[in-house]
Order: sequence, then structure tokens, then C-alpha cells
Amino acid sequence: MEPQDKQNASAKTTTLEAHAGISEEQAMPLTAAAWRWFNDLSAQGILITDAKLNIRAWNNWLETHSGHRTERIIGQNLLEVYPDLAKRDLDEYYKDVLAGQVRVISQRLHGYFLPLPPGTDDVSFIHMQQSARIAPLIEDGRVIGTITVIEDVTERVAREDQLVRLLGGEKAARAEAEAANRAKDEFLATVSHELRTPLHSIMGWVQILRKGKVDSAGLEHALEAIERSARAQTSLIEDILDASRIITGKLHLDVRPVDLVSVIEAALDIVRPAADAKAIKLHARMQPLPGLVPGDTNRLQQLVWNLLSNAIKFTPREGRVELRLERIGSEIELAVKDTGQGISEDFLPFVFERFRQANSTAARQHGGLGLGLAIVRHLVEMHGGTVRATSAGEGLGATFTVRLPLIDIGKTPESGGRDNARFPQSVDQEVSRSDFEPPFNGIRVLIVDDDVDAREVLNLGLSQRGIEVQAAATAGEALMMLREWRPDVLVSDIGMPNEDGYSLIGSVRSLELERGGQIPAVALTGYSGVEERRRLLSAGYQECLSKPVDFDELTTLLANLAAG
Repeated sequence: MEPQDKQNASAKTTTLEAHAGISEEQAMPLTAAAWRWFNDLSAQGILITDAKLNIRAWNNWLETHSGHRTERIIGQNLLEVYPDLAKRDLDEYYKDVLAGQVRVISQRLHGYFLPLPPGTDDVSFIHMQQSARIAPLIEDGRVIGTITVIEDVTERVAREDQLVRLLGGEKAARAEAEAANRAKDEFLATVSHELRTPLHSIMGWVQILRKGKVDSAGLEHALEAIERSARAQTSLIEDILDASRIITGKLHLDVRPVDLVSVIEAALDIVRPAADAKAIKLHARMQPLPGLVPGDTNRLQQLVWNLLSNAIKFTPREGRVELRLERIGSEIELAVKDTGQGISEDFLPFVFERFRQANSTAARQHGGLGLGLAIVRHLVEMHGGTVRATSAGEGLGATFTVRLPLIDIGKTPESGGRDNARFPQSVDQEVSRSDFEPPFNGIRVLIVDDDVDAREVLNLGLSQRGIEVQAAATAGEALMMLREWRPDVLVSDIGMPNEDGYSLIGSVRSLELERGGQIPAVALTGYSGVEERRRLLSAGYQECLSKPVDFDELTTLLANLAAG
């Protein structure tokens, strides 16, 4: 501090202390202590200017953080040392202070007062975050200068920002959880609706048939409606089970080299009646592939069927669905394109997610659980491939493109492509079920099921086909029957109380040969999948069928097992 400044300060202090009843001798040590605190001990930046904003005092805190030595900065104009103050209009604050006002500079509005580096490296700020208070220095009723006190609030601001981020993250997580819960609630409501709809048809037709006032044409129509509804329920249940297996990691593949062209042809045969019903042109163009795809035949067919069914469902009458298969490098590309309602830009990123539908309200136009595409994505990824969806927008159709690895077996692909616009009708259409009368007379079957309705249905369905049937309600009852009656095949439910189907087959296989210990056995299960099939075959069953049972399939299987 200049000698004249010290002298003026001493005079001012003496005057102030005199007013406080303190002598000049007592005031001098007090003034020295105050100046020592100002320079060396303050945890804040303190600068003093005169009325022209020339710097008159610059404490050690400012010297440390700014890099400006006190002896060099004293006497310089504050706005010349820091022109950034004028650029940011903070010089207006000093004009107000020189007019006698006190001004506060907030970190929230300004970030910082002087452009000083942050005092810690653990923050992302370029400049120290500060709050500042600027006050006038008044003598004899006039402003003779300013005093500015600067506080470093960087750590506090960093903590606040971290808290905001944490709260934002928690809010986002809560919103995501709430959205997931809403999606699940909507999904359960959809499941209830989709299962009850075919059930309504089944129950309605059963009540009509009970009245007995239906002619032969009406009876045939009723049976077709009941069968169609039951198959729809079966498909829904399979989708739910597949989704459950995906979530729990229990969906397994039986991988082997697969001719994808034949798989696609089979899927096309299945969906063609649905396309014909809506007058949709179903066009397929497939290049002959020079190799096979490593995969599970049934799951690959399910994948293609889901894509085609989805395209047909969302395409209006007289629309068009195109399937294209070609080789691209070491991969094959399967694309299904439709002229349907398309996918909005907002929903496109979520089209393969479980429990998500573009419209899950009661007013939606299309049925289903919204699981098909989620299952497609998982099956594609399990086969080492990728799937993507593209759409130009609502009303402009959509394209789903699958890429799978190819096993090249050295065949030279023929030039050009193969137009498969026409395919042979499916086996189900070539053979009428009502005319299916196989010669099964003489085959004896023991049925084991704890459900009385299930036993009666199996008993009646097999007896109509000439099979001799005995039925047991428990595993113990079945073992007693085997002592007195020698069936050709054992058919057992798996999910039974006390002793289930696994326990039963274990007991049967422990019997002596002459008591039926080696009898061929078929398992009927409400569960399905590769893992369940492996468990059943390892337990001692020769075959397993998923419920509901197709009697044509079951009787053919029983005949083969009985023939040995």
C-alpha cells in the first residue's frame, strides 16, 4: 500500500475508533491486525478500488488464484486488467455501486465474476464458480471507492450439479419403471382380451350346440369356429411361453445346417390362407443359396412366419406383401416388405420391445399380444444375426430385414433369382381331417391324467379311431392297471399332484419286463420346448407332445410305437 494510502487509512481508522471511544494508541494494533487478516487470512478474494476503479488493494487470496502479483496490479484499472467484465456487462454493476448501491453477482446468473481457474481438478468447470458482493466505500456522504468480496463456490455448485444429476437419474429411472409397469398392465389387459375373445366363441358355440337345434351345415360351421378359436388360443399361449423362456434364458436351439428356402416355403404355405382372405398379393423372390444356415428349423420357420403374419395383419385388403431372399457376402438377407399402415418415427425404436405396442388401447384395430416381433429379434440374435425395421412413416408400409450367417458348401449359385410367387398348398389343405380313418383297431393304450375332462376327451378321441383305451387318474392307479392289463403304449400327463409324470415313468421303468417295464410311453405336457423335451426323453419317454393334442398326430405316433 502507498504511504499516502496508509496515512489516509490510518487517519480514517483513528477517526472511526475515536467515535467508538478507542484511543489512537489502541487503534494502531487493531488496524494492523485487520490488515493482516485482509491480506493473509481471508478465505475470500477482497479487492478495493477508488472511484475511478483503479485497484487500491488486492489480497493474498486473489494473488494466489489470479496469478497477478499485488505490487504489480495495484494502481491499474480493474476494467483494463479484466476487460471481460465490460464484455459481460458487469461494469454496469460498478456504475450502480459508485452511485451508492450494493450489488450481488450470483453464480446462477453469471457463473463467475473474475475469470479465475477452479480451485480443484475434480470438476468440469473451466472457470471458478463464484458469488460476489460489491459495495460502495463512503466518506463524508460521498462514494470514494468500491470493495468487492469474492467467494469460491465451485465445490458447492459441483455438489448441487451432482445432486441434480442423481435426482434426474432417479426421476428417469422412476419414469422408466412406471412406463414398464404401465406396459405390463396394458399387456396383461391385452392377454385377458385376446384369450377371452376365442373363449367367448368356444363357449357360445357350445351353448348353441347343447340346444340341439343346429343342422349339419351349422354343426360343421360351429366345429370350424371352435377349432379356429382353440388354435388361436394355442398360438397366444405359445407366444407367452416363448416370451417367458426368453426372459428367463431358457429358450434353446437345436442347431443344425438348414435349407432356409424350404423353411420359407413352409412358412408361406401356412400364411397364404390369411393373405387370400384379405386379397393380399403375397410375392416371394428367392435366390438359390450356395450354402445352408446354421440354426433350428422350427425356430427359423417361427421367425419367418411371425414376420409374414405381422405384415399381413397390418396390411389392408388388396395390399401387397413381398418377401426377398438373397446372398450378401458371407450372409443371407431376408426382407419382408408390406404396403400396410407403417410405423411412426416415435415408435420405430421400440418396435422390437416386449410389452410395447403402437396402440395398446381398447380401440386398436389389430389383435395380438405384441410379442411376435420381440420373439423375432431374440431368435435372430440367437442365430447370430441381426434384424432391423424401417418405415417411411404411418400409412407408408414397413420393411423388416434379417441377416443371418451362411455356411458355404461350395455350390455355385445359379444366375438370377427364383420366383416363388406360387407354392403348393399345405398338407392340412390337401387332406380332410374328417376323412382320416387310419386302421388302428387292436392297439391298446393306457391313459394317465388327473383331469377328468382331459381323460374323457382322450378316451373318446382315441376310441373313435378304433383304439382300445383304459384310463387312470393317478400314477398309483396306473401301476396297478399294468399288473392286470398289458397295453401297447402308455400316454401320461406330466403335471399331476403327488406323483407326476416323471415319477410315474421312473416307477414303470423299474418294473420287470413281463410287467410292462419296457412299454413305449408318450408324455403329454402343457410345457413345451427343447429343454423340456430333453428332460422327458432322458426320464424314459419315447416321445412327447404339447397340449392341446392333435388326434391325427397322436394316433399316428401311437401306431408307430405299437408297431415297435
